[in-house]
Amino acid sequence: MNSSADTLVVGSGIAGLLFALDMAKSGSVILLTKVNAVHTNTAWAQGGIAAAWLSDDSWQDHVEDTLTAGAGLCNRRTVEHVAQSARARVEKLISLGCQFDKRGDDYDLHREGGHSARRILHSKDSTGAEIMRALLNAATAHPNITLLENRMVVDLITEGSLARRTGDLPPAPDRVLGLYSLNTKTQEVEVMRGKVVALCTGGAGKVYLYTSNPDIASGDGVAIAWRAGTRIANMEFVQFHPTCLYHPDARNFLISEALRGEGGVLRNGSGEAFMARYDARRDLAPRDIVARAIDAEIKRLGEDCAWLDMRHMDRDTIEHHFPTIDARCRELGIDMAKEPIPVVPAAHYFCGGVVTDLHGETDIKNLFALGEVACTGLHGANRLASNSLLEAAVFSASAAEAAGPRIESIESPPPLPAWDTGTAGEPDEQVVINQIWDEVRRFMWNYVGIVRTNRRLLRARKRIDLVQEEIQTHYWDFELTGDLVELRNLATVAELVVECAIRRRESRGLHYNTDYLDADDRFLRDTILERR
Repeated sequence: MNSSADTLVVGSGIAGLLFALDMAKSGSVILLTKVNAVHTNTAWAQGGIAAAWLSDDSWQDHVEDTLTAGAGLCNRRTVEHVAQSARARVEKLISLGCQFDKRGDDYDLHREGGHSARRILHSKDSTGAEIMRALLNAATAHPNITLLENRMVVDLITEGSLARRTGDLPPAPDRVLGLYSLNTKTQEVEVMRGKVVALCTGGAGKVYLYTSNPDIASGDGVAIAWRAGTRIANMEFVQFHPTCLYHPDARNFLISEALRGEGGVLRNGSGEAFMARYDARRDLAPRDIVARAIDAEIKRLGEDCAWLDMRHMDRDTIEHHFPTIDARCRELGIDMAKEPIPVVPAAHYFCGGVVTDLHGETDIKNLFALGEVACTGLHGANRLASNSLLEAAVFSASAAEAAGPRIESIESPPPLPAWDTGTAGEPDEQVVINQIWDEVRRFMWNYVGIVRTNRRLLRARKRIDLVQEEIQTHYWDFELTGDLVELRNLATVAELVVECAIRRRESRGLHYNTDYLDADDRFLRDTILERR
């Protein structure tokens, strides 16, 4: 199958949908999604979207809170751009049909850890699902947008990649021309041409054994962009959400930070409210501090989890504010109005990713990276709560402002070569992929998790080198499957995380190395990886 459109968008979360809607004003759009359109990281977002909204708050205060959380590594210009644009982008979501909770005539705002004011707009405790509902309705109704589900992008096609095939000198800068996409229903590799390509593929939580992310979050966009030749930055800064539900029947279920914003208290197995021993902000400290505190308490006491106490709230209030979380907990026999919720940290969000400019454009011309896949400079060493949906909303607009006017002037890509299977045969044993997959996720959790050491990181590097050899052999010997493509990407992301973590010889934000307990101003810079 050969397809073409003015714009190719990979990913159907908030970044991909908003960018597709804006680019549809300038021409045709193909929107590719890995499974189905609603199966995204965005749909799992509970807390909300941050914007200075009330008269006693300001975008300048939002900037300062973001910079504080980012531990010195945020790009102030980016932070100011996002905070200044926040209200307008939320109003855009509202105009597209998003319904945020109200209290009287104005919006009911939550406060979350690291924020100095109530500025989190939300839809109960399922904000992402509400945003997806509204944006998907708009996108599927648009005549210029074609949605293709069950498409897994394998690699980008650029002028440089075509030149290398023929032994020619790659151009500088490179330019994107299209991509190869695996149809996971037919197992056919399709060729797609586009003048503009946007990677909106979300995060990579699946690289860790325990994660709050859905199974699709295997870091595809980062790996694809890295293979194409873009720079990658700050992959050592992996945010572990402090509070995922600890229950054998509830994998990946997040207990929103908004519960602590509404007075929830973390306790250890002895019933002690322990956060006062770790930070003056107690339960409203930034996520990196809270996650390390829980990890330390669990290890100190030899327990399986910590406990989030919401018993100060009555049942009616809990059902009103947190219906999704309450319903899931009650399904599992936990009544948060009467007993604490068992919680553990889990991999949640990547602050690093594909390096972009203020328009979301990468090192490759006309290739954009939007949302969690990108490293824009907003989050620095630690993301402030509810800035993730906001970043995606702001940069989708910035990217469209840059890319939209170009569409008419960009030369249409030439016919692109079909995918070459070479001598690849049918896959022999799925157990091989499953084994490697499990191994990567386990050593990443044990060696490159919340607390790191030099020895653990070097062990992880040795393991990933061996794993990469096995994967490369499997990749070229056998025909593509969705699991094999994901595994290749997962291993690439793991390698990038390990390499960045080894290079940062200090503790800052989300990167905590017990061999370098203090922050060191010599490392007050981004960790940038570049392919040679």
